[in-house]
Amino acid sequence: MTQETLKADIKALLKERNAVLLAHNYMRDEVQEVADITGDSLALSIEAAKTDAEVIVFCGVHFMAESASILAPEKTVLLPRLDAGCPMADMVSVEALREMKSQFPGVPVVTYVNSSAAVKAESDICCTSANAVKVVQSMSEKEIIFAPDRNLGSYIARFTDKKFHLWEGYCPTHERLRPEVVKELKQANPDAPFVCHPECNPKVVELADHVCSTTGMYDYCKKSGAKRFIIGTEAGILWRLKRENPDKEFILASPALICPNMKLTSLEDVCEALQHMKPVVKVPEDIRIPAKRALDRMLAIPRD
Repeated sequence: MTQETLKADIKALLKERNAVLLAHNYMRDEVQEVADITGDSLALSIEAAKTDAEVIVFCGVHFMAESASILAPEKTVLLPRLDAGCPMADMVSVEALREMKSQFPGVPVVTYVNSSAAVKAESDICCTSANAVKVVQSMSEKEIIFAPDRNLGSYIARFTDKKFHLWEGYCPTHERLRPEVVKELKQANPDAPFVCHPECNPKVVELADHVCSTTGMYDYCKKSGAKRFIIGTEAGILWRLKRENPDKEFILASPALICPNMKLTSLEDVCEALQHMKPVVKVPEDIRIPAKRALDRMLAIPRD
């Protein structure tokens, strides 16, 4: 079956099931092409919760489907590949986080949305890569526990005088980008700003001309007068960058910037999920309610 036939079948099934198809910015090109909405993980869940769709098909990884279930419990959430996980999210467990909390009694936990629903439920407030600085600055406490991404935590710490207790988690894909590779690229392409995600290693972040979330990269590259960019995040972002900026050139900082979990989901998987209405991701209420509380606290912080 051709990709075009699969896309047509998916569109027909979406209509039949009253479903909305979400694709994360790191998904395969052809999956992003057929999606109703593309974006970063939390923004997708927020948008999906607003729709009249009864079914959310989330092309992403497991914690993202959980976020959709947390925010839209009345909807059926399908994750086409149940084995699409997130190594960073798996680096923190509820038991281990409770142990860390016992070491620092009374210190609030700020948790990156790249985490399981159960870990969110154990947290005081969540953050995204886009709003992390603002979330931490909004807190009155002088100390925080930040989980699970030590690199994002190190980046946020630059903008505050709070004391950070960092969880030692990280994104293996972003961690593979080495500073010496970036230095060589910058020397070879002096006209191209280096734009990177704060999940990158701090030594890589120090070399960046601009540090931001995936959504921030779309905005930055669109508004910038530069014609060439070195991109320091997962390769899936290039599809939309090229589509929105056909007159600009984008250089992936390393061929290692490919997340195997993000690339698991195929058009065949999406079609099969809609046909059989599974696998379903449903967060139990005893976890969903405290996890939603942590997300709601974040969403209550005014945006710029």
